[in-house]
Amino acid sequence: MQKRKLGNSGLAVSTLGLGCMGMSFGYGPAADKQEMIALIRAAVEKGITFFDTAEVYGPFTNETLLGEALAPFRDEVVIATKFGFKDTGDGSGRWNGLDSRPEHIRAVAEASLKRLKVEAIDLFYQHRVDPNVPIEEVAGTVSDLIQEGKVKYFGLSEADAQTIRKAHAVQTVAALQSEYSLWWRAPETEIIPTLEELGIGFVPFSPLGRGFLTGKIDTNTHFDPTDFRNTLPRFSQEARQANQALIDLLGTIARNKDASPAQIALAWLSAQKPWIVPIPGTTKLHRLEENIDSVNIILTAEDLKEIEEAASKITIQGDRYPEHLQKMVGKS
Repeated sequence: MQKRKLGNSGLAVSTLGLGCMGMSFGYGPAADKQEMIALIRAAVEKGITFFDTAEVYGPFTNETLLGEALAPFRDEVVIATKFGFKDTGDGSGRWNGLDSRPEHIRAVAEASLKRLKVEAIDLFYQHRVDPNVPIEEVAGTVSDLIQEGKVKYFGLSEADAQTIRKAHAVQTVAALQSEYSLWWRAPETEIIPTLEELGIGFVPFSPLGRGFLTGKIDTNTHFDPTDFRNTLPRFSQEARQANQALIDLLGTIARNKDASPAQIALAWLSAQKPWIVPIPGTTKLHRLEENIDSVNIILTAEDLKEIEEAASKITIQGDRYPEHLQKMVGKS
């Protein structure tokens, strides 16, 4: 698999990464650990070098999973993890708000280093912007960790353009991770132009719309009670029915390309900018292989124009998050 550089940072990763959250958290019960170790190692063998995790996934178990799975390949891969949430401290696995105080960032870094079994964290994201801690202070703390050799690159997640600029002025931001796909295109307005101007890479999470853009979810789909999609307005039955028009569009283009809707969605993302690296997640080998094959699909300027014209006529229904979580994400 070819590699891409995340902006001007010099950090080179595979054209497609692997989001690992769903292996431990979020989309129902955690998957079998040994099966996930095998899946992660299969990803490495198939050319993926970029893996995404966070302390909150599990919590903690996802980092431990990656630490074990990637130990034999440490010099071949880039592992991204995140800080910024506050543990309740009662052993429940629940999180209580945000915490990007310098002492907390340092504590998270030390714990993540141990769980990941690494000497330095390749890419350390602030998971969500903490309104109680100036972003300059956050960037300065990560800068110190970089100087100490404990972190290699600094990233932000779901930050707005102003926050990105302020952080970048203190410590080079290598990458922004935020949601971006054919059904969430808000970053195109202000975020992507800002990243291009500053030379920052973009790592879209949920590039397949949390599974919706695969075409395998419809109004009859029932999620596990612990699947957080049950709480998302965009996954209400009404929204799913309304948003089926986008799946129909992807299906039409996919048939013409002898591809799947998921592959077209990923190929479209990769075609937007040469410094965009999507990180679709999966727990299934055949889906991993399907996603990897998307890098071989070339969308011509004519293809992209056709997608743009058709997509512009479709209004996506439903908010990304329920109201209480919406305030924790960037404005765009």
